[in-house]
Amino acid sequence: MRFQRFLIVLAAIFLTGVTTTAQNDSYQKMSGQQRSAFVAAQARRIARELSGCEYEFTAAFEEDIQQSLNAYARRLNPSAKREIREVLERGRSVAPTISAAFKARNLSTLYGLYIPFVESEYINIESPNQMGAIGMFQFIPSTGENYGLNVQDLLDVSKSADAAARYIIDSLEYFKDDPMKEALAILSYNRGTQKTRHDLRSLANDQNRACSICALHAERGKLDETFRNESVFYIPRFFAAAIIGENPQAFGLPGQPLSSY
Repeated sequence: MRFQRFLIVLAAIFLTGVTTTAQNDSYQKMSGQQRSAFVAAQARRIARELSGCEYEFTAAFEEDIQQSLNAYARRLNPSAKREIREVLERGRSVAPTISAAFKARNLSTLYGLYIPFVESEYINIESPNQMGAIGMFQFIPSTGENYGLNVQDLLDVSKSADAAARYIIDSLEYFKDDPMKEALAILSYNRGTQKTRHDLRSLANDQNRACSICALHAERGKLDETFRNESVFYIPRFFAAAIIGENPQAFGLPGQPLSSY
């Protein structure tokens, strides 16, 4: 009996060591299987922090997130044109301001911290893009007006963060009956609520509604060109950005999770 107990304890110590080693490995050193498991676990953790619920991502959708994460990971090299280390440094400088705005609206700070990662990589862009969007949160002036912001206000990080928080609140209410309303609210930040609702009505059904965002990605070929070429990447990039920003040391980067600032 004592010998059997000894073997059980020895096996437990061995397995703990293996698990700890895998967790301490940087993402770049993980095997393909370890990377997939890491992405799946972290994506679900982030979804839980956004929603307080368990998301039922499909394996295909998790692969989309992993592809986005791999694209960011390729920019960990100091010789990369837009090095991720610099992005997170900018993120840390504005994180307290952004987090304060979202906390004031009783929202998870993860919305506010990683939407501008995807939108502008924390650069307060003064020159309008093709759609006329400006600022760190890339509001179109007409949308800014809906939330009481003029063009100059859109360049104020605190004011634009508050407007982004209110936009998310409105979108969460809009999609309140969907189990993945948080992901849909983030998608609508890029896609718009009306188009996102139209997409759902076209493709979501009783069989795939448990992961409506997964259904949109799986059937992307049936949606318009804007979704196929732009919006389809938005949620995977958001989750990939959050995985890096909340686990910088897993990518060999200094600092704490952005949400801790």
